[in-house]
Amino acid sequence: MLLWSLIVVPLVAGGLLAVAGCRVDRAAPAVGGLVAALVLGLAGAAALTRPVVDAPLFAGIRAGLGVDGLSALMVLTVAGVTLAVVVFAAGEAELRTGRFIGLVLIFAAAMLVTVTATTLAVLLMAWEVMGAMSWALIGYHWKTPRVVEAAHAAFLTTRLADVGLYIAAGAALAGGVGSLGLDGLAATAEPWLHVVAAGLVIAALGKSAQLPFSFWLSRAMEGPGPVSALLHSATMVAAGAYLLLRLAPVLDETGWAESAVAWIGAATAVLLGLVAVAQTDLKQLLAASTCAQIGFMVLAAGVGGVFAGSLQLVAHAATKSLLFLGAGAWLVALGTKRLGELRGAARTYPLVGVTFTVGAATLAGLPPLSLWVTKDAVLAAALERSPALYAAGLTAAVVSAVYATTAVWFVWQPAAGELAGGTGRVSALMRPPLVGLAGAAAVLGLLAVPLALEPGPKWWELALSAVLAAGTVAVTWWLGDRVPAPRALADWLGLERIAHTIVVRPTLALARALARVDDAVIDGGVTAVARATRGAAAGLDRWGELSVDGMVRGIATGARALGRVARRPQTGQLHQYYAQTAAVLAVLALFVIVLR
Repeated sequence: MLLWSLIVVPLVAGGLLAVAGCRVDRAAPAVGGLVAALVLGLAGAAALTRPVVDAPLFAGIRAGLGVDGLSALMVLTVAGVTLAVVVFAAGEAELRTGRFIGLVLIFAAAMLVTVTATTLAVLLMAWEVMGAMSWALIGYHWKTPRVVEAAHAAFLTTRLADVGLYIAAGAALAGGVGSLGLDGLAATAEPWLHVVAAGLVIAALGKSAQLPFSFWLSRAMEGPGPVSALLHSATMVAAGAYLLLRLAPVLDETGWAESAVAWIGAATAVLLGLVAVAQTDLKQLLAASTCAQIGFMVLAAGVGGVFAGSLQLVAHAATKSLLFLGAGAWLVALGTKRLGELRGAARTYPLVGVTFTVGAATLAGLPPLSLWVTKDAVLAAALERSPALYAAGLTAAVVSAVYATTAVWFVWQPAAGELAGGTGRVSALMRPPLVGLAGAAAVLGLLAVPLALEPGPKWWELALSAVLAAGTVAVTWWLGDRVPAPRALADWLGLERIAHTIVVRPTLALARALARVDDAVIDGGVTAVARATRGAAAGLDRWGELSVDGMVRGIATGARALGRVARRPQTGQLHQYYAQTAAVLAVLALFVIVLR
């Protein structure tokens, strides 16, 4: 019952709030906060008791849910971030609605099923609901065309990658994994094992905005700030990395998937980090850095560092949720997210500024904050596999210090002019989540030290990364807005343009060609058949008038003639009726005699 309650409570409450709509807007924030707090309590209990559910779903296929060490971290992370987002959203007038709170809770329920699923069938169902809710949340302000386009772009890109999960499920069935249990996928018979691994990797990379799918996260920044904090830092984009960490044995069994995943993660961490440096929009900077930080988790999955990747996932969730909520607070108060226009924002709103700085320092990898330890744990696992992977990860860590420091430098500079354009205030409801997440970002690093050190990074690795992070922060702060920014990377490596060139335009061209074929061949054939049918019908109609109608008229004329003949004997005189009867009897008697 505990595990079912963890899922059913937010699902039912969210569904009722979303359906009720504006009728419950006044009560929605309070109800949402209470439900999110209850879910966090249930998540804590589930993490301690580790409940398991197993039931039949289809013939030979099981529906399984369970909480183990990895999913325990995830349910606590999802529940904690959901509570912070719901409370923060209550401070933003446009988001204090039953529809928004309801969508958030339904999304949280789907994410909880995703991280507790033990069979691929259940995972697929939750994966679909999660994608649908992300589309609805990104496009929450649906009256703005660019927001709707951004929601479509994010949804269609991730949906294209999600096909990999269906391919993996089909290959697993073909390879003998009838129950579709996640723990049995590594035993899939070859060559289906390679198909399973490829499908899982594609789906995970798409959901986690890794290369070459990274561009959708840039478009998704059109959504509200709390949506970015929920979907694009701690939950949905982390789902792909979680899937790879969960199914690391499958990657290991193939012989190629581990290396491919590791190098894709390392490349994303470096290249998207450079993209973040080139941004002049705070939310775009944070989005690119999310891709880069998720890259460390993907790298961990590729080198077998499941525990290190899990620590990185949790620490990143607290850190990036804090940064997105801070950016959202400034967007509401100042009406801008441009770095140049945010000068003085931290001085004007010091609580937001201080908590944002804690998050940025964590993102930069400064000791003793969370990502300093967790990132080095990932790098230590990478070093055991390949010095080149370690060098790439260390480079990405240095780049992360650059973009994190750049963001902080701008918001703490003196204001160039009057800061105005938004509401001019940060709601009191926005402050507790910022403080709580800042504390988590700082304390999780200290808690992770004994966990990550054995068997984790050696003392010289921690010292090296700390010196590099501190030195990079100092140099970047000294350079300020003179940091060499690779402007050519500002459009996210041109990935969206490449996607349009390689996928969208050819697809549209094919669609237009098929439309012409449809018009010229299929539609023309249908039209020709219709004309022939009409001609045949007209001919049959004329023939019917000449033959059938004539026959009917002949029968009618004959019937009228017989009627006239039949009326002649009807004189009304009784003796004539007797005479007629006698004549008929005589004819009958003669007929009988002749037949004999």
